[in-house]
Amino acid sequence: MALETVTPIRVRYAETDAMGIVHHAVYPVWMELGRSDWLRELGQSYSEWEAQGVMLTVAEIKVKFRAPARYDELVEVHTRMREGGRRKVVFEYEILRDGVRLVEGETVHLVAGPDGRSRTMPEHLIEFVKRGIGEA
Repeated sequence: MALETVTPIRVRYAETDAMGIVHHAVYPVWMELGRSDWLRELGQSYSEWEAQGVMLTVAEIKVKFRAPARYDELVEVHTRMREGGRRKVVFEYEILRDGVRLVEGETVHLVAGPDGRSRTMPEHLIEFVKRGIGEA
């Protein structure tokens, strides 16, 4: 079964715009928090991957807005890895408030080394992500 993490976030005033709703630029930041929590929950932090010379560069971000979040509301970022391969990984997100879907999102990451150049993911990390997506 695929791992799904839930990251609770209390909306801060600084994250809202003049209309009192969360600014659209905040959602990718929340997705990053979800991604980090997902890796940590699986057993390794992103900084541990970086120490091994594996970087996940963002290639695409998709965000579909359904309803606004507002200051001081408690939202949850639900994170899953949909695809984990040698050269690319794909995360999916749902941001909910009281069970209501506010945002759906997806990020596509390419595997790179510390120099920013493309590389393949080491086999032990392939096995690691396969566990997280329910393929191991």
